Amino acid sequence: MGKATKKKAAPSFGKYIKGFWILFASGILAGGLLFLLASWGVFGEMPTFERLENPQTNLATEIISADGETLGKFYLDDNRTPVPFEELPQNLVDALVATEDARYFEHSGIDARGTVRALVFLGSKGGASTVTQQLSKLLFTKRPSGGAVGRVIQKAKEWVIATRLERQYTKEEIIAMYLNQYDFGYAADGIRSAAKIYFGKEPNELKTEESAMLVGMLKNSSYYNPIRREELVFNRRNTVLGQMAKYGYLSEQESDSLQALEMDLNFSPESHKEGLATYFRMYVQGFMNDWIKKNPKPALEGERDKWNIYLDGLKIYTTIDSRMQKNAEDAVNQHMKNLQAEFFHQNTPDRNKTAPFLELEQSQINSIMRRAMKNSDRWRAMERAGKSEKEIEASFNEKTEMTVFDWNSESQEKDTVMTPMDSIRYYKTFLRGAMLSMEPQTGHVKAWVGGVDYKHFQYDNVFQGRRQVGSTFKPFVYAAAIDQLRRSPCDSLPDTQYCIEAEKHGNPEPWCPKNSSGKYSGKNYTLKAALANSVNTVTAQLIDQVGPKSVVSIVRNLGLQGEIPEVPSIALGTPDSNLYEMVGAYGTFANQGVFVKPVMVTRIEDKNGTVLYEYVPETKDVLSKDVAYAMVDLMKGVTEGGSGTRLRHSYQKNNTVYKEIITGYPYELTNPIAGKTGTTQNQSDGWFMGMVPNLVTGVWVGGEERSVHFKSIYYGQGASMALPIWGLYMKKNYENEELGVSKEDFVKPDDLSIKVDCDKIREEIQQADPEDDLDDIGI
Repeated sequence: MGKATKKKAAPSFGKYIKGFWILFASGILAGGLLFLLASWGVFGEMPTFERLENPQTNLATEIISADGETLGKFYLDDNRTPVPFEELPQNLVDALVATEDARYFEHSGIDARGTVRALVFLGSKGGASTVTQQLSKLLFTKRPSGGAVGRVIQKAKEWVIATRLERQYTKEEIIAMYLNQYDFGYAADGIRSAAKIYFGKEPNELKTEESAMLVGMLKNSSYYNPIRREELVFNRRNTVLGQMAKYGYLSEQESDSLQALEMDLNFSPESHKEGLATYFRMYVQGFMNDWIKKNPKPALEGERDKWNIYLDGLKIYTTIDSRMQKNAEDAVNQHMKNLQAEFFHQNTPDRNKTAPFLELEQSQINSIMRRAMKNSDRWRAMERAGKSEKEIEASFNEKTEMTVFDWNSESQEKDTVMTPMDSIRYYKTFLRGAMLSMEPQTGHVKAWVGGVDYKHFQYDNVFQGRRQVGSTFKPFVYAAAIDQLRRSPCDSLPDTQYCIEAEKHGNPEPWCPKNSSGKYSGKNYTLKAALANSVNTVTAQLIDQVGPKSVVSIVRNLGLQGEIPEVPSIALGTPDSNLYEMVGAYGTFANQGVFVKPVMVTRIEDKNGTVLYEYVPETKDVLSKDVAYAMVDLMKGVTEGGSGTRLRHSYQKNNTVYKEIITGYPYELTNPIAGKTGTTQNQSDGWFMGMVPNLVTGVWVGGEERSVHFKSIYYGQGASMALPIWGLYMKKNYENEELGVSKEDFVKPDDLSIKVDCDKIREEIQQADPEDDLDDIGI
């Protein structure tokens, strides 16, 4: 027999199994330790419970109109306005969950299945980051450093914060926080800004395909940029729509039909210098800066002790009606574009060698230009940079590329090459226009247009601009005469030369004002007819009778703050004022003698809705109801038989396009209107103040320099420069009945003690004495 062979011992797997479990347990312990250390803040600061309760994000302050529209925002880097979950459309939520986190409503911040899948396939079949983790990264974690180790630590911190967020907030709140936090590019911080900037909508108005596009951008808004990479974003949007079909939020048919649609973008970047009510928004900025100085913030430990309009997410509720504001801006732009065309036509170099300046010596023009140069941003910037005055002046004569304002371009801008000095002169050629519209009973300002284009003309002619008011001052003289001398609109005075003695006004010579025509008719005018035709001689007689001191006293009570000397010449409108004060003053006539200070901001709230400020009306009884109504009746004559009658006319075609521009727009207004035109010396300023019972509106038009004006009064009077804007604005308002602008007559007081019905007086006189020559007494 041969030797027996020895059996080979079977290998023992015990040590491998043991090693596996030790390794597995070690991994679990290491992972647990990693998360524990992360939660303790070993790898960097972790948010406290208080910060989880109130995540610190920079929020834009929102300016809200009386009709609930956002007029604009104040922000530095973050243009963010939070939207609660209830205001998010369901299609947006569905798109988000289907694309970013299909099991969102099943997990507690960490998707275990997704994590295992990501580990096994190394991310090739999708990542594992949940919506909650993405929020934690946006809110509380910084960019990882240290390569792979840094990314692991980063992920651990995200997981810890995600689980804490899930305990602290509901699923719906987390979705809202994530969408409110994400930066969609172009200052579209958060879903509300994104919806506005990319589609011109509120989030709850988004269509499914629009929501899908925005959700697609969540992958990387810089890369998936619909303005720079439209085709890429289109395909990404369709991927999102496909995901919505995959998870049952859309049918295949719905998804296919939506994928066939083009992206209908309405890209409107939000800027401080663009959009609706730009001049008003800058006024609000000044208002808020003053308010912040007087109202310290009740700050928590570690927070700022002052409110910040760029970071604190305040809500500023205003009186502006966005619909009336748009009507106002459209009216100003429509007329000013046409008026400017005529001004350019009359002030070409071959027609006027000193254009756009009139009646100035070259030395005076040089002085204006030098002053403008030294007040420019370019001068100040170069001065700060340490440049000498000689170097700065030389730079103003070097040609450079620039973008300038241009009425004839669709964007109202054009690229050109010119010297900075030439650009200064170019901008001097543009007429400026402004409008303010107010509800007299409340003082609520409904529309505020400070100029034609804030980006290029940042001087606000509503509030900053003070110019001679011309004949729009005359109603204050008439009001003093009616109030203190009990004059009636039907009383008459002669249109003859009238001189006020020198000692009454402190000048060496008597004051003998002339009418704008330079002539005297010699006939009698009722006060109503005299105001309608702006007869200077009658106004001079009235201020001589009542005294300048009485007029100044009334004017002060009506809210005019500028310098107003107690001399007779103020009767013709020599004082300077602004639209803000003039509209407030005229509002007193429409409000039955009660002055209400114009108000623009009614309430301020913090980001949580706590009221920080509420406006308290400021009112003052200035005139009796009888006197106020008599003044309204007087000023109705301006639109019935005076310089404002063109508001009643239909459009009449003239021989030249320029005459069409000035003499007629199709207003055809038939309702009662009270008003007054105003024109200053050399046609430097054109005014129109117009009133219906619940809306008082003032318009001013003129050049930046008083030497920039029309040569003739035909074009340069208030009835040509300013009144058309009022007419266009009111016509647009009346086309929208929801605005509720009055078409009715002004309320007549019971037992009116002042006679205003001149026709009735005429009949009574004729019945008493048929031989009376009523023309001699102006009735």
